[in-house]
Amino acid sequence: MRNTFAREMTIFAKERSDVVLLSGDIGNRMFDDFKIIAPERFVNCGIAEASMMSIASGMALSGLRPVVYTITPFLTSRCFEQIKIGIAYHNANVIIVGTGSGLSYAELGPTHHSLEDIGILSTLPGLRILAPCDSLELSAQLKESLSFDGPTYIRIGKKGEPNLIQNTIKTSIGKINLIKDGCDILIMGIGPILGEALEASNNIKSVFDKNVKVVSLGSIEPLDESFLSEMVEKNFKCWITLEEHGFNGGVGSKINNWLIQNVKKRNFDVINLCTPNRFINKLGKQNYLRKELKLDSAAIFEIIRKYV
Repeated sequence: MRNTFAREMTIFAKERSDVVLLSGDIGNRMFDDFKIIAPERFVNCGIAEASMMSIASGMALSGLRPVVYTITPFLTSRCFEQIKIGIAYHNANVIIVGTGSGLSYAELGPTHHSLEDIGILSTLPGLRILAPCDSLELSAQLKESLSFDGPTYIRIGKKGEPNLIQNTIKTSIGKINLIKDGCDILIMGIGPILGEALEASNNIKSVFDKNVKVVSLGSIEPLDESFLSEMVEKNFKCWITLEEHGFNGGVGSKINNWLIQNVKKRNFDVINLCTPNRFINKLGKQNYLRKELKLDSAAIFEIIRKYV
């Protein structure tokens, strides 16, 4: 996904003279093409993320369209005050892109995990919060975010994630994207971890001939409430939420709250799959930790099989 981000930024650099890219001392070679086209509009702000966020705010309030990029926890929890006061309070046109979200840097431990960023940033009024599941969704969200007024936060993976969504023509911020259609179980989630859901869905079809619907919510703020209303009227036995993020402030808690406020009586179970509310000190690759935390396709398969 980060290579897609670099490619899209290069296109923006050609098309728009107001786009500026600010980096927190990472991905410098990745942005070589951008720097060839617009060397004066690439700024390596070094390991000074809070300062970078304030610089971006000033640029936006001066009429530019800054895009800020570095590793997610350094861009979110470290810079919360600068995002709150410098960007959200002024409704500044800044796009904040956090790379390596969730457990993408699993082997580097809690300093590099971002399992609370959505919860923290969703307390700020007016901040769009997006979490694409693949490069196709990321490309569409970047283009649309640049056309909107106000700030946007996009949390992305790292590299090598497969494309999952089926129809990029209908991709739009605030609307779900279909990954796989089905009518027995519904899985809704965010981010590249939806690849685990798709694998579980395919295995359920192969073993039990049951159809699991898998969708990417794409955005948390705004949430696609019309889709949720539509799904309530269907005959799913279970809704499963899936995210590489903690429960507090995450997708699971937001959908649970929506159900409490909008559905008086429901005939389906709800299961929230997310990371536990504790620091994860085991080290290993992302796939290893997903298995340890029962967020991999095998764990999802075992949950679904109880309903088929």
